[in-house]
Amino acid sequence: MRIVLLGAPGSGKGTQAQRLTDIYNIPQISTGDLLRAAVAAGTELGKQAKIAMDAGGLVSDEIVLGMIRERLQQSDTANGFILDGFPRNLTQAASLDKLLAEVDQPLQAGLLIDVDFDVLLKRLTGRLSCKDCSTVYNRYFSPPAQEGVCDKCGGTNLYHRADDNEETIGNRLKVYEENTAPLINYYADQGLLKRVNGIGEMEDITKAIQAELATV
Repeated sequence: MRIVLLGAPGSGKGTQAQRLTDIYNIPQISTGDLLRAAVAAGTELGKQAKIAMDAGGLVSDEIVLGMIRERLQQSDTANGFILDGFPRNLTQAASLDKLLAEVDQPLQAGLLIDVDFDVLLKRLTGRLSCKDCSTVYNRYFSPPAQEGVCDKCGGTNLYHRADDNEETIGNRLKVYEENTAPLINYYADQGLLKRVNGIGEMEDITKAIQAELATV
């Protein structure tokens, strides 16, 4: 199963990707993780990426695609993969298609976890974290049983990240809409789009994803 995972920040992509890796025995390939690992290992591509990052620039698509190519050569991708974090725009999507054709591993699905804007905003602006044990809550959907007290460790150091404010989150979602949302039509035009409602219990969403992927 070869999948590109689509969805806005807060859509639950990370959670569902982890579930799908277990179900289908395929790795989640996060481009962010690839970059960090390559830089830490000092690979040739990692060195090139570090130069760009140290200069305050963006890592080029060519470098990221090179890392993806190397990752796909590893044995655990024999059954497929879940690609998360790339592509982020139409240019990258076309480049990715070209790469996957060259390595004879074309995509089988563009999986969209679809969540309404208002829900995304509440998911992202409502996050609370425990400084003592790192447990994460949401003041709207999954608050602690006692306000201000962590259910897990009993600590009272629950905090709201400064960058989890409505303006910052709104800007992140705007960038997604402008750059990444057009990928929905891109994969729909190829007949690859699978759309799942991302609101509800995690297990139910996973089952809905499996039902969609069963048609691949």
